[in-house]
Amino acid sequence: LPYAESFREHYRREFGFELEGRDILIDDYRIRAVVPGSTPSPCEAVPSKGRPIPSTTTKAYFESGWETVPIYQFQELLPGHEIPGPSIIVQSISTIVLETDCNAVVTSDGDLDITVSPSEKVDDTDTVSIHSAAGDVEMAEAEIKEDPVQLSIFSHRFMGIAEQMGRTLARTAISVNIKERLDFSCALFTLDGGLVANAPHIPVHLGAMQSAVRFQVEYWNSEGREGIKEGEVLVSNHPQLAGGSHLPDITVITPVFHKGEIIFFVASRGHHADIGGIAPGSMPPHSSKLEDEGAMIVAFKLVKGGQFQEQGITDILNAPGKIEGNSGTRNLRDNLSDLRAQVAANNSGIRLLQQLVNEYGLSTVQAYMRFIQHNAESSVREMLKSFSAEHGSRAHA
Repeated sequence: LPYAESFREHYRREFGFELEGRDILIDDYRIRAVVPGSTPSPCEAVPSKGRPIPSTTTKAYFESGWETVPIYQFQELLPGHEIPGPSIIVQSISTIVLETDCNAVVTSDGDLDITVSPSEKVDDTDTVSIHSAAGDVEMAEAEIKEDPVQLSIFSHRFMGIAEQMGRTLARTAISVNIKERLDFSCALFTLDGGLVANAPHIPVHLGAMQSAVRFQVEYWNSEGREGIKEGEVLVSNHPQLAGGSHLPDITVITPVFHKGEIIFFVASRGHHADIGGIAPGSMPPHSSKLEDEGAMIVAFKLVKGGQFQEQGITDILNAPGKIEGNSGTRNLRDNLSDLRAQVAANNSGIRLLQQLVNEYGLSTVQAYMRFIQHNAESSVREMLKSFSAEHGSRAHA
């Protein structure tokens, strides 16, 4: 049925995978009626009057950098006037900024008809190898000069993507822990697993997921293993072996692909209310060994070939029940739903990162990821130097 395929398409876009063998339940439906009206007549063609005389000029920052641009008063423009960008048009209630590659024409009705000419992006994947993280960064930094304004813009864009992942996770999860308590974190990482942006969701998670991502990259790419393919999602929670915090914090990691190659990683870590163990909540105060907290995941592919591995993750979450005195997860339904929500959050981050790459080019995005990491390192070093100068090299809490 058409509605069923439409639902599956929306589900794939939101979650990044399909659930096989499930019936689609229609909870409610709406009917929308469209009544066609009369079509407005097109504007009459007017002869070109060329470019009008600007009232003044000013300096403005565009994608190409600072430029001196003309300013026009809207009430002084006549039908047929053509205004190329970059320029600024001032109205009594608003200001119109014409970007580079835009052209505005005043119509016979006194409106502005703005045409945006598509600018051709150079495919920089040919000049910057994406197979080696170190090679990427060195070549990108050699070709792209760090700009403080762009550094701030990219910093906010990256953080905005991580925050949007968090909003998706809160919206699609069902457990109280994640949906209401917001006990989760989302972050972006470079090809080698280096942290770029971690939204400030839960302080204890800040900076902690880098070890988990790097472990998965090394684990799956080590000799004899199958590697990481497009359409796959990784999951882990082991604190000793896989960079986790405590077992209830499950980390879901998804690679970001571009032209068949991994370019970044996105990850979300959520606190699951129960994953088994000797006590409900999976945080027993009297535990003596790690398995007392519940299910342990070193490395598992939660999504493989675009299919959610429900049976595989169910077996892992129920595995603690095989140990005497232990129990498997006590709320499998919430576990599975929240894991799907984490995959959906990662999928939203992937879409936004791919849009960023299409907008600026791969090497620019990679370069500014490294610039942000360098800037963070320099800031911390300067803070430590200032602290040492004020309090000495030895300090007490």
